[in-house]
Amino acid sequence: MNPRATPPAGRPALQALAADRADASAGRSAPMGRARAALALAAVLAAAPAFADINIGVVASLTGPAASLGAETRKAVSLMPATLGGEKLNFILLDDATDPTAAVTDVRKLIGEHKVDAVLGPNLISNGNAIADVANQEKVPLVSVAPIDVSGDKRRYVFRAEPGADLMVRRIVEDMVAAGAKTVGFIGFSDSWGDTLFNALKGAVETPGLRIVAAERYGRTDPSVQAQVLKLIAAKPDVIFVGGSGTPAAMPQITLRERGYKGAIYQSHGVTSREFLRVGGAKVEGALVPVGPVLVAEQLSDGHATKKAGTAFVKELEAKYGADTRSTFAGASWDAWLLLQNAFTVALKTAKPGSPAFRDAVRDALENTRGLVGSNGVYTTSPADHAGYDPKAIVLVKVENGAWKLVK
Repeated sequence: MNPRATPPAGRPALQALAADRADASAGRSAPMGRARAALALAAVLAAAPAFADINIGVVASLTGPAASLGAETRKAVSLMPATLGGEKLNFILLDDATDPTAAVTDVRKLIGEHKVDAVLGPNLISNGNAIADVANQEKVPLVSVAPIDVSGDKRRYVFRAEPGADLMVRRIVEDMVAAGAKTVGFIGFSDSWGDTLFNALKGAVETPGLRIVAAERYGRTDPSVQAQVLKLIAAKPDVIFVGGSGTPAAMPQITLRERGYKGAIYQSHGVTSREFLRVGGAKVEGALVPVGPVLVAEQLSDGHATKKAGTAFVKELEAKYGADTRSTFAGASWDAWLLLQNAFTVALKTAKPGSPAFRDAVRDALENTRGLVGSNGVYTTSPADHAGYDPKAIVLVKVENGAWKLVK
């Protein structure tokens, strides 16, 4: 078995891959003759996915720089059900090690060996873009929890449960302008996520008249951003936007505060996990972040569309993993499942799992989702929009006393 094939802990339906069952069967002693032949046949059948089972491949960054994001996907998967509509659900979770090449290898394994009916994940745009081509080539629906943006023919089998960076960045630019800011500095990852956030910032500042006065980059694994921070401070921006994700996004804010920067600091929605708060400590107090609403579900007004679904998800998650273990990444992963669950339910009416007809029916149902209320947003898709995220769900939060507090 691939050493990166990691079934989530805590659920019998998620723990046993077909190869494990085959190994266990092959290791048992058996009588000679027909009994041995029957046992061998049973092992072969156990190793192969049952035709009526629904197999869902999950690709997540369980190791590497983005491991804190993959851990949230793993938590959400552990809460997913064992059956749907009388059919058994098999979740096969593989680690992409924060590497696009590994992500492609994982997806090909999931499709070729495990015969999955759909793929959920990954956590990173670079990995999502890499596996989107495979999903389309193999005609297997993909619901990404990274905000990948594909168009044309590349969109056909590719969907996402995460709002686009343009929506999130537009939300913080609105707040910058409302606070009276005239200039903004940027420091972000030197990769596709950093590019996505910087481009979104450039587009969002045009209308309100904000001016970008400095733009710096750093690597996810860089040990220091001292030089970049000194350049930012020298430009004297009214506010600064950190374009990162996970725990590596804490370093610029820590350094800015240590160097005496007093202005407001905005982070991307890619930081919303407990690990970011732990690593940043007091230095990330006051950070302003646009998020999907699951992070502050109980703080939402009763009229917010996702309050009921969000609080229910948070209650179940924290009952298993402890207080304050929620994150928007777990919420997006759960909503990716809700999108698939809805599509599977529709597809089961016309086709059998494991068949091309079933996968196509799932794809068609995903493309025609209407007003699906998730823990982290509301989704209405179309042929032109395979995300369908309603921007009215987005809220602004800040870090206060080591926790997330709803601002507006």
